[in-house]
Amino acid sequence: MQPEIRSFIGCDAPFEEADTVIFGAPFDSTTSFRPGTRFGPSAIRNESFGIETYSPYQDKDLTDIKVFDSGDLELRFGSPESALKDIEAHTAEILSAGKRPVMLGGEHLVTLGAFRAVTKAYDDVHLIQFDAHTDLRNDYLGEPLSHACVVRRCHDIIGDGKIWQFGIRSGEGYEFAFAREHNHIYPTSVSGVDFSGIDDCVAALRGKNVYLTIDLDVLDPAYFPGTGTPEAGGATFNQILEAVIKLGELNIVAADLNELSPHYDHSGASTAIACKLLRELLLAMH
Repeated sequence: MQPEIRSFIGCDAPFEEADTVIFGAPFDSTTSFRPGTRFGPSAIRNESFGIETYSPYQDKDLTDIKVFDSGDLELRFGSPESALKDIEAHTAEILSAGKRPVMLGGEHLVTLGAFRAVTKAYDDVHLIQFDAHTDLRNDYLGEPLSHACVVRRCHDIIGDGKIWQFGIRSGEGYEFAFAREHNHIYPTSVSGVDFSGIDDCVAALRGKNVYLTIDLDVLDPAYFPGTGTPEAGGATFNQILEAVIKLGELNIVAADLNELSPHYDHSGASTAIACKLLRELLLAMH
C-alpha cells in the first residue's frame, strides 16, 4: 500500500534535495472574460502522466533533476491582495531555502505575488513575458490588481528597460505606447508572432537575474483553445518551445506558467500542451 500523492510527473524529489520547487496558485477572481484558471494547476498534475519524463528536444529527463512539487496553495477568492500575500510568502519560503520557485496559475495576476518575493530576494531582476496581451493597464474597471494590469504592477517595482514582451497582439493603444517607451516589446504583426528579439534578449540578460512568465494564451487558439481570453494570430507550440530552450541559457531565478482553463478544451489537448511545456521549461533551466 502506498499513499496517493499527486505530483507532476517526475517531480517527486524530497524538498531537502530539490533545487526547484513547483506549486499551484489556483486563483481567478479578477478574470475579465471567461473564468476557470483555478482548475489549471490540478489539471496539469493529473494529465502529466500522459507524457514522458524524457525530452527528445533537449535529450534530458525529469528523473535526472531534482524537483519537488509542493501542491496547490489555498487562496482566498474575492481578495486579490490576500491571495498575492499568500503567494509571496510561499515563494519567499522557497527562495529562503535556496531553491527556485516555478508557479502554476491561475490567472496572470498571480505572477505579481511571486514577483514581489523574487525582487526582494534578488537585485536587478528582469522580467520576460510571453503573452497575447500587454497586461499594462493601470487599472481595469477601477481595479489596479487585475490580470489585465499585472505587468504594469511589475513595472512599478523594477522600472524602465527591464521588461521584455513577446507574442503580444492585444491591448489598448496606450498600453502599446507605454511598452514602446518603457519596455522591450516585440508585438505580433500580420506576418505572425515575432520572436526575432529572443537572441537580443539572451545577449542582453546573460548573467542577470531573470523572472520568466508564460501566459499560455500566447499560443494560437487553434492549438490552445483552453484559456479564458483566446486571441487569434498566436504562436505555435514549436515557436514557444524553441524560445524557452534558448532562454534556458539565462539565469532564470523563478518562473510561472498560467492561464490554462482546462474545461474550455474538452479534447484535453490544451492541458497536454501545458504539461509538455512545463516539462521543457523545467529541463531548460537545468
